Amino acid sequence: MRLKCIVAYDGTDFAGYQVQPGKRTVQDEIERVLTRMHKQEIKVVASGRTDAGVHAKGQVIHFDSNLQMAEWQWKKGLNALLPDDIHVLHVAPVVANFHARYDAVKKEYRYLLHVNSDPNPFTRNYIVHFPKDLDLATMQMAAAELTGRYDFTSFCATNTSVQDKVREIEKVAITQEDDGVIQFSFVGDGFLYNMVRIIVGTLLEVGTGKRKATEMKEILQAKDRNVAGKTAPAHGLYLWTVWY
Repeated sequence: MRLKCIVAYDGTDFAGYQVQPGKRTVQDEIERVLTRMHKQEIKVVASGRTDAGVHAKGQVIHFDSNLQMAEWQWKKGLNALLPDDIHVLHVAPVVANFHARYDAVKKEYRYLLHVNSDPNPFTRNYIVHFPKDLDLATMQMAAAELTGRYDFTSFCATNTSVQDKVREIEKVAITQEDDGVIQFSFVGDGFLYNMVRIIVGTLLEVGTGKRKATEMKEILQAKDRNVAGKTAPAHGLYLWTVWY
């Protein structure tokens, strides 16, 4: 039987999602629990990996099991054994050929930023502090230039083996809450390594007047990582939703 799980996790104390020798990862913790439950090694497949410090509200994984349990029993059993910084939100059986990664049709990532002269010590691991004023309207204009199907090489980390860097961005939204928190939302058919964080870093340069909103098209056309902005910190990023 193949099962699909929706998982949330606090990425603060993880070296990322994917298993890495000698390091604590989300995948390793989940597989450790499943192996304990099955008394044999169980491997999981995720919709995608997240980096060290990155969080997830809606990561999706699948795994195969020969255990017969109701959905609520799976959820209760997994959460009883998982550490407090990982929580299973939903478990359900799926068709035998379901694939958490290859069947995903689009994803949403969100990035949280707190604009204030004083940092908030209570949200320091979850919302990035930004001490400078931002021109939200100009940032929104720049973000609109990214919607569509493009080669996002300029917004991809150079240390990646991915050859095809064409992705389609369906929506980019930037909104500000009353408490000064700015939320960036990105919906697309896929995202490259560090893509959202590099886009956010570039938009912040637009928001502070270092770049013009019209430069976004030029950056895309350059297909050169060096022409885009800095990579924004990891801890403001969340894998929010995955669609199938």
